[in-house]
Amino acid sequence: MRSQFLGKFFLGRLCWRMIVGSKAEFERDLIRERTNAGLVAARARGRIGGQPKKLKTNGKVALARRMFADQSHSIPEMCAALGISRATLYRYVKETKSPE
Repeated sequence: MRSQFLGKFFLGRLCWRMIVGSKAEFERDLIRERTNAGLVAARARGRIGGQPKKLKTNGKVALARRMFADQSHSIPEMCAALGISRATLYRYVKETKSPE
């Protein structure tokens, strides 16, 4: 595919790199377009991307907030009881506070 002319002179190498580079850019654009089309189709079917919520029910969220407000349990105890990490606990508690 690559002729002697394209590899021998600097102008030939330049042309070759432009051809290969533009083909790679075109393929990348195709991948991006297909990915976005797939995401739109999935959203139309009701699918959402990302990891599912750890505390799925409002009861567990309310329990986490009550335990945090009560302060009778330590943070590791609350996390172990709910099966979540410290960061997740703070994220759920932070959602209840009003912005100042």
